[in-house]
Amino acid sequence: MEYDAFVPEPGRAARLAAEAAAAPPGGPLYGVPVGVKDIIHVDGLPTRAGSALPPEALAGPQATVVDRLRAAGALVAGKTVTAEFAMTAPGPTRNPRNPAHTPGGSSSGSAAAVAAGLVPLAVGTQTVGSVIRPAAYCGIVGFKPTYGRIPADGVIPNAPSLDTVGLFAPDTAGVARAAAVLCDDWRPVAVQPPPPVLGIPVGPYLERAGAEALDAFHDQVQRLRSAGFAMREVPALADFDAVARQLFVLNRYEAARSHAAWFPRYGHLYREQTAATVRQGLVFDHCDHVRASRERELLRDRLLDAMAARHAIDLWLAPSATGPAPLGLHTTGDGIMCLPWSYAGLPSLSLPAGRAANGLPLGLQLVARPCADELLLAWAASLSSRLSLSPM
Repeated sequence: MEYDAFVPEPGRAARLAAEAAAAPPGGPLYGVPVGVKDIIHVDGLPTRAGSALPPEALAGPQATVVDRLRAAGALVAGKTVTAEFAMTAPGPTRNPRNPAHTPGGSSSGSAAAVAAGLVPLAVGTQTVGSVIRPAAYCGIVGFKPTYGRIPADGVIPNAPSLDTVGLFAPDTAGVARAAAVLCDDWRPVAVQPPPPVLGIPVGPYLERAGAEALDAFHDQVQRLRSAGFAMREVPALADFDAVARQLFVLNRYEAARSHAAWFPRYGHLYREQTAATVRQGLVFDHCDHVRASRERELLRDRLLDAMAARHAIDLWLAPSATGPAPLGLHTTGDGIMCLPWSYAGLPSLSLPAGRAANGLPLGLQLVARPCADELLLAWAASLSSRLSLSPM
């Protein structure tokens, strides 16, 4: 069962055979089949972005992330299903842990393809919660690097000042192997760093998680304490509702501008959820955008100040999502637990972290300082080795 993770592609086997024959031997990803979210341009494959628009209207040059994958010897297994234009209108993909539930989104196909064992690596994007949340729902590792660390050219934009190319793999080793190829200026961690000091963002943000997610989170925190990790409770995000409002303004304003050329011509082909997002953005003006951008910088400064000067923590810990994957395919779930970290452009990673009562996976989210992606992955491997994180 493929769980509708991949966009249908006539002649896929023949294309892959030709691509394998042409792949440069000896590359760090030689022969690795990779799923690529269908908002990312790949030479030889149409980009539809989960929409009914003609692919020629969306066409563009191959994305740098795909250039790097192919140069490293990876094979593009195919385009993975996305919510329409990486927004909220879901595609047909089902959760491999339970096909009656959503896999999350908008990188739904990428997460499901890895969770189902169809590919060992997939590429997605995150504007708010579109890598971390589906990784948690599907019980795999999801990595959203520092904003801009993987080039986003050749990616159909949602909100360009937030859109971040990210990765899915079954474990942290798979993510680290790909990140070293795809991230700009990667500096391998030669020696295992000292254990991180972990911070719990106490306050209204953490209270957005549901009971099952919080129970699992507290259990994982206790496990880490017992393993000897230093843990500090940090009052944070007291103005979380205001932060969420400003991200909404930034996201919607930029989404409307990203579709300024397509929506007037093809608006009748947009699904209602996507059309509503574009229309919401038209309400906001340049001054609203400037204000939301300024608030983003202030939020980042506050979070970094809390990490460095006042509390000396290395990683924030939080639930990856408000709970397990919701029942049904009509929604991709709630990305609120990813919101402040995405807004601030910080690197984050989701580890599988136990199961809900219905057996579905839950996730533990780790968040580091900007450009500390290498340390984040090294620490994630260390934390996962001290926890029982297998979801199934």
